[in-house]
Amino acid sequence: MIRYCSIFLLFLSIYACKTRDNISKSESEDLVIAFGSCNKQYEPNLLWDDVLSNKPKVWVWGGDVVYSDTEDMAVLEKSYTMQHSQEAYQLAESEMRILGTWDDHDYGKNDAGAGYPKKNESQQLFLDFLNVPKTDARRDREGVYHSELITTPKGSVKLIILDTRFFRTALTDANVKGKRYVPNTYGEGTVLGEQQWQWLQKELENSLADFNVIVSSIQFLSSEHGFETWGNFPHEVDKMLKTIVASKAKNVLLTSGDRHISEFSKRTVKGLSYPIIDFTSSGLTHAYSSFDGEPNRFRSGKVVSEISFGVLKFNFSSKTVTMQMRGDGNTLQQELIQRY
Repeated sequence: MIRYCSIFLLFLSIYACKTRDNISKSESEDLVIAFGSCNKQYEPNLLWDDVLSNKPKVWVWGGDVVYSDTEDMAVLEKSYTMQHSQEAYQLAESEMRILGTWDDHDYGKNDAGAGYPKKNESQQLFLDFLNVPKTDARRDREGVYHSELITTPKGSVKLIILDTRFFRTALTDANVKGKRYVPNTYGEGTVLGEQQWQWLQKELENSLADFNVIVSSIQFLSSEHGFETWGNFPHEVDKMLKTIVASKAKNVLLTSGDRHISEFSKRTVKGLSYPIIDFTSSGLTHAYSSFDGEPNRFRSGKVVSEISFGVLKFNFSSKTVTMQMRGDGNTLQQELIQRY
C-alpha cells in the first residue's frame, strides 16, 4: 500500500510540475509575431496551420511572397491571385494581421534593385496583395517601407519594415568560384536610398516601444557567402549599427529571409548593452536541402535547411524574446532566447 501511495504521490508531483511549466510558458508569451519568406504560390503551402497553432497576432512577410520574375504585370498579378487562392493562406488571413515587404522574386527579377523598369507598377500590385488602402502613404511614395506599432496591455513592439529593393544600387560581380558578388568599395552605393534612411532614423529615434524589430528581406549580419546581403555594402552595415546606437531605441533586433535556409546571427556592438541579432527565416515552401556549409562568423547555433517559419515570443516584464524556427507539424527546429 505504501508503495502505491508513493507512486501516486510521484505522479501528482510530475503532473503539478508540468502544469506549472505550462502556466509559466503561457504567461511568458505576452505577444507572438510570426514571419517567413520564400513562398512559391504554385506549390502547396504546408505551414499555415502550424503558424496559426502558435497564435500569432501578426504575420510579417519577409519577401518573395510569390515567385514571378517578370516585367509583365498581368503575369505578376496572376501570381498573387494564385497565392490568395490557397485555402490555408485564406484561413491565415482571417486569423491574423498580415504585413510585410518584398524581395526580388515578387519585386520582378532575380537580384534586381533600383534599375528594375517596372518597380512602380509592381509596387501597386504588392500593396494590393497586402490589402493596403488606397489612401495609405505607400500608394503615393516610392518604396514599400512601412512601420506598425503592435500594442498589448503589457507592452508594445514596433515593426520597422524596410524595402531593400526599390533604391538598392548596383552590386559588384565576383570573379570567385562559388560566389556571385563581392562587397562594393567602401562608401559606394546604397541599400535603402537617402529618403528611406532619413525615414528609418526618425522611426528609431521617435520610438517609445519596448522592442523594435527591423524587417529586412536580405540578411544583415551574414556576409561571407557571396550572395545578396547587406555586407555587399559594408558602409551601410556600419551606418545601420551607428543609427541603432544613436537612436537610443529600446531592444532592437532584425529579421531577414531570402536564403532558403534559417539561422541566427549575433554580433556585439559598442554602445549597446545587448547583442544585435539577425534572425533569418527562409523558406516557406522550399529550402536549400543540399546545404553543406558556408562561413558566417556571427552564426549562433546551426543552419536549418528545411522548410520553416520564424516565431518571436515577447515577454515584456522580463524583457525577453524567445526566437524559434518551426517546421511542418510545428516541429521546433531551433531556439534562441535573448534577455534584453
